[in-house]
Amino acid sequence: MAAIVNVHGRIVDQAHAVVSVFDHGFLYGEGVYETLRTYGGEPFLFERHMRRLRTSASMLALPIPIDDAEIDDRFRATMRAGGLDGGTDKEAYIRLLVTRGVGDLSYDPAVCPEPSIVVIVKPQVDPPREAFQRGVGVAIVSTVRNHPATVNPLIKSNNLLNNALAMQEAVRRGAFEGVMRNYRGELAEGTTSNLFIVKHGAALTPPLDAGLLPGITREFVFELGADRAVPVREAVLRDDDLFGADEAFLTSTTREIVPIVQVDNRPIGTGVPGPITLALLDAFRRKAQELTRTRQAAGTRT
Repeated sequence: MAAIVNVHGRIVDQAHAVVSVFDHGFLYGEGVYETLRTYGGEPFLFERHMRRLRTSASMLALPIPIDDAEIDDRFRATMRAGGLDGGTDKEAYIRLLVTRGVGDLSYDPAVCPEPSIVVIVKPQVDPPREAFQRGVGVAIVSTVRNHPATVNPLIKSNNLLNNALAMQEAVRRGAFEGVMRNYRGELAEGTTSNLFIVKHGAALTPPLDAGLLPGITREFVFELGADRAVPVREAVLRDDDLFGADEAFLTSTTREIVPIVQVDNRPIGTGVPGPITLALLDAFRRKAQELTRTRQAAGTRT
């Protein structure tokens, strides 16, 4: 199924979704975005994604001229237009983009009087079942994550060249995901995910000051760990920590929790998804459904 797109509040099909070539999101990559998915037709962890969107935008001095309620309305109108508003068993993938807007060829933000707001909705495509049952292989790539003093990874920016180059390397190596190091040689994150290892019963993930995006699912895993009595904490990680892990997994909004069983063609732990990873995945799915049912029953936004 093709995507349905909402451009400045106007819903069109994929073929007719356009923005100006003078939009600074196109010219200079000036913009921020969020990716959400639905459960039961409800945008999951909506408020957390909006909080991060506004934090990212503030780091670019980029105003967002509409409030969360209006963003939610645009999500739901676009989902209805695509038949993905909970009336079927299909869930939605939602991508929200806010750019500096249309302006002259200049780096001066003042030449752009109004930000552009685009919502893309299409059917959510989950990883294949085998990815969760058997795990996946990842590759530690040579592309270094942006230095925080250049383009700070804390900004969920539309300028994704750093991630794209890293993932292209991983694809060439036949990997499901690429794992990036920071400028100090520490493990940072995946190209579209956050990284966790499990060692001695605890789930460990690189700290934010390693130069990574504060993932919404990453944050959620800390809460799931507390529910399941699994210690989850930040720790500086290097290659050997990943190679020597008992288990490993990646997290992302659209992929939930995916077990990693191989890194650079070397097995991790027993070479199959581990018990703590699977317990956290089960907890994630149960909690997602529970939160969805609660919000649907209350008639509130997620």
